[in-house]
Amino acid sequence: MHVENHLAASLPLPAERDHLRPRIDLIVFIIDIKSKYSLKNVEASLAHVDASFFLGKVCFLVTGVGRVNNCSIEMSAIWKLRDTYCSPVLLCELESEKIQATTAQRLLRMLQICAGHHQQLNQTNF
Repeated sequence: MHVENHLAASLPLPAERDHLRPRIDLIVFIIDIKSKYSLKNVEASLAHVDASFFLGKVCFLVTGVGRVNNCSIEMSAIWKLRDTYCSPVLLCELESEKIQATTAQRLLRMLQICAGHHQQLNQTNF
């Protein structure tokens, strides 16, 4: 399986490159639990995502959860995003290489399912 990543600070993506852009199978919104700006940016970007993506092709990756005392975002705001957009939340601490690898494997598995590489599973199995 060939995987292409596109990192963007926010949405929408520039329209002038639409014809060059590969199919988008999964959108991962990264939220840094220590940054209110991070949450605001994700909330603003969500308005630019087609409603059909919320049927299993969007997830929220919340980083920095190992340092609860440094949180700028209440977890209730994260759970509200999950419930509003019916999208899974992955919690992780990216300072640990082992957790980085595990998180990458989980995201890759989600991508494989979203891209249709597991015929027995679909996006609603997350």
